Amino acid sequence: MDAQTLEVLLSPLVLAAFGLCIGSFLNVVIHRLPLMMDRGWRIDSAELLGVTIAEPAPITLSAPRSRCPACGHPIAWYENIPLLSYLRLGGKCSACKTPISLRYPAVELLTALLFAACGWRFGAHPQVLLWCGFAATLIALALIDFDTQYLPDDLTLPLLWAGIVAAALGWLPISLSASVGGAVAGYLSLWFVFHAYRLIRGKEGMGAGDFKLLAALGAWLGWPLIPSIILLSSAVGAVVGIALVVGRKHDRDVPIPFGPYLAGGGIAALFFGETLTRLWMPPV
Repeated sequence: MDAQTLEVLLSPLVLAAFGLCIGSFLNVVIHRLPLMMDRGWRIDSAELLGVTIAEPAPITLSAPRSRCPACGHPIAWYENIPLLSYLRLGGKCSACKTPISLRYPAVELLTALLFAACGWRFGAHPQVLLWCGFAATLIALALIDFDTQYLPDDLTLPLLWAGIVAAALGWLPISLSASVGGAVAGYLSLWFVFHAYRLIRGKEGMGAGDFKLLAALGAWLGWPLIPSIILLSSAVGAVVGIALVVGRKHDRDVPIPFGPYLAGGGIAALFFGETLTRLWMPPV
């Protein structure tokens, strides 16, 4: 493929269109992956306990066919065109007129914007697709954690290993040692925070999924950016948490998922990492 064709195919505009399609798929992942995991847990638990249960209906990322949750209307292909179908339908089911959650087009639009931003940041090189995949995975993890307070190993661990392998193959702008060091530093930093909090407060303050997510961010971005990611994530999380408690929209004893803030910190570090590092740790 010649350079001119590659420049067109990997331009921010084309990547944005691609991002709309991937965003539509992410909506499926965000909704169905927790259901698939819950089904697996129920079956495994029943087998371990030696009890018989009514096996939950099978569900995958591709089956059953998408339907309106209110009336069961099967969604036709022309009703599932990213963003355009939502606008054409006026944000309502074509059968029962139940409003469709605004989050569906928002995820599609966010993915498109991040894909375009990756194209702007990294240029028309094949490696830009790696960063698009990185951003898409973070969107899925952030919203799954927001909904369920769980960060699936099915996403965090492949993201972690993909970063290390990509660094080993020279596809990332960091060395293999920086990638491995970032994974170790990311995991251990939150691991120590977790145990210190449990020692002081006598209860757990975060889940192990947060360790793995920060390890994955470190594998992709390198150990020097770990402080920036943690500081950004903690600052945003603290502001949001205080606002929710003060506004009486959240009980202070109910945990707030940290994954969305980690994901946001990782995306900010992807685009502004060097600038952020200079702000936190100016050269002497």
